[in-house]
Amino acid sequence: MDYSRIITIEPDKRGGKPCIRGLRITVYDVLDYLASGMTPEQVLQDFPDLTAEDIRACFAFAADRERRVMSRSA
Repeated sequence: MDYSRIITIEPDKRGGKPCIRGLRITVYDVLDYLASGMTPEQVLQDFPDLTAEDIRACFAFAADRERRVMSRSA
């Protein structure tokens, strides 16, 4: 998935953390909610500005970042 049009990084928004479509909702926020046991449907109910594609983009972003970290340590 090409998350580059969904995940944005703006230095003046949320301290430069990766956000979803310029909103003030970070990738880390979404992943934390999911890791705490919320379902994607619950996240979408609590944050009506988000879409299922946004959640998939968070997963893709995290997977890509993990791949880059692992390739540096190899």
